[in-house]
Amino acid sequence: MAPRLFACFRVKGSSTSPTGKGISGHNAAVVADDVLAGDGPVLVQLFSSQGCKTSPEAEMLVSRLGRGDFDGQISREGGASSPAMVLVFHVDYWDYLGWKDPYGSSQWTVRQKAYIEALNQDTMFTPQFVVQGRVQCLGNEEDALLKSIVEAPKFPAPAFRATFQRPTSETLQVSLTGALRMKVDSSGMDIMVALYENGIVTDCPRGENSGRVLSNDYVVRKLEKLCTVKDLTAKKTVSGTAHFTVWDGFNSAKCGVVLFLQNTSLQIFGTQCFQMPDEI
Repeated sequence: MAPRLFACFRVKGSSTSPTGKGISGHNAAVVADDVLAGDGPVLVQLFSSQGCKTSPEAEMLVSRLGRGDFDGQISREGGASSPAMVLVFHVDYWDYLGWKDPYGSSQWTVRQKAYIEALNQDTMFTPQFVVQGRVQCLGNEEDALLKSIVEAPKFPAPAFRATFQRPTSETLQVSLTGALRMKVDSSGMDIMVALYENGIVTDCPRGENSGRVLSNDYVVRKLEKLCTVKDLTAKKTVSGTAHFTVWDGFNSAKCGVVLFLQNTSLQIFGTQCFQMPDEI
């Protein structure tokens, strides 16, 4: 493989390849998702950065995708009511350009690097979309993104029930019980739980986006592995608990949880979404 480079794309070029609340310590709420018999949503991951000049365009696209603006173009008969779910991972390798992304993390940079290797790419770049963990496209390629979603393999949405608790004001506990609705062989699968935040607004005084007000949705703040499963039947009940340390200004009304299945190559095999209670 050629030496890996970093790039922040400014023009279209590539195409696809195969305010804190006062919280009492023991609030709890239960959310049950109705899972359709048809296909579950396609997981779209965006690798982005507030330090990249072209990322705001991709962030706007992902916000529109998440709120359903493109559902008429990507829906399929018998599929989920929301045909796509989006998660945005802010990388940290542009922080040296003058603006340190407050949501950037080396953990997300490592995740993107794994996709670069799995998809046989030579360059880490932003903004980058990865669809179902199998194909990628530039973050400013709307048509390529929508085409990738339509053509992506579809899997049943897991049928889990989520219970949210706040053991302390600094922590969030998400307990999940349910069935994957698909068989897992001896190769195994990781069940991942992501906590994301919507409605983030940032004044950016430095860097490539100096002077701009940046809006970000579906920003992953925390990601935990619920468990690893092997040799599992589709109807077998799986249970686990994800523990998150929340950030200053955490507001559950702006947050959501996504459960997804991934293999060792980070390919996605099913996604389920949960809205958090407003008061938790």
